[in-house]
Amino acid sequence: MKIAICDDSIRDMAAIEILLGKYKGQCPQADFEVEKFTDPTLLLNQIQGKNIADIYILDIIMSGTSGIDIGNQLKSLGSSAAIIYTTSSDDFALDAYGVHAIRYLLKPVQEDKLFEALDYARSFQEAKKGPMYLVKTKSGLTSIPYSKIEYIENSSRMLNIHLTNKEVVTSIFIRKSFDEEISDLCKESNFLQVHKSFLINLNYVKKLDGSSFTMDNGDEIPISKKNTANAKRQYLLFISEQYK
Repeated sequence: MKIAICDDSIRDMAAIEILLGKYKGQCPQADFEVEKFTDPTLLLNQIQGKNIADIYILDIIMSGTSGIDIGNQLKSLGSSAAIIYTTSSDDFALDAYGVHAIRYLLKPVQEDKLFEALDYARSFQEAKKGPMYLVKTKSGLTSIPYSKIEYIENSSRMLNIHLTNKEVVTSIFIRKSFDEEISDLCKESNFLQVHKSFLINLNYVKKLDGSSFTMDNGDEIPISKKNTANAKRQYLLFISEQYK
């Protein structure tokens, strides 16, 4: 596993590096190498060259290229790398959530906060290898990682599964109800059925606007009237869990 740190403050970079050394000492099973960048442009160039790390620890406020810029670049490439933001100001928390950062840590970074964030990031990465959604298509049985599902639409008794890379996988005619087809996904905290025909992955919500969710790909997903209160509550709870 590769961890990339980017901070234009050499002092703050050194502090993070020391904490990573302590973390590795306490968790010998955490096998990772560290890459350091004091120039965010160099890291951005590496990402654009498709050289992607597993975990990023990014300062938000840097000269030229910000940590948010780097996060947006990762998102535009469809990367599922875990991002941990560090900053001396809490003014950018909503921007950080917009690129799906898993944690937002104020400087000086506290050891216990960083260690918890790293634990979560590692489990986040392991989860990518985890649950698979099986769907029958015209070409046969297809396995889709839960983490790659942006949302699912039930249309004319067929499932349109919208993926994070903008691909859409369409099932053959389903014989079970939509609720039955998505029952396993609904057991996961990041999946929410917001309408009789729509299931969304909260990890890829850009914003909640009245009676609809706007997803990262720009699609607007309607929320049924009976689900409005619960959908808003679950969405806010999900966000709050990301910033504990």
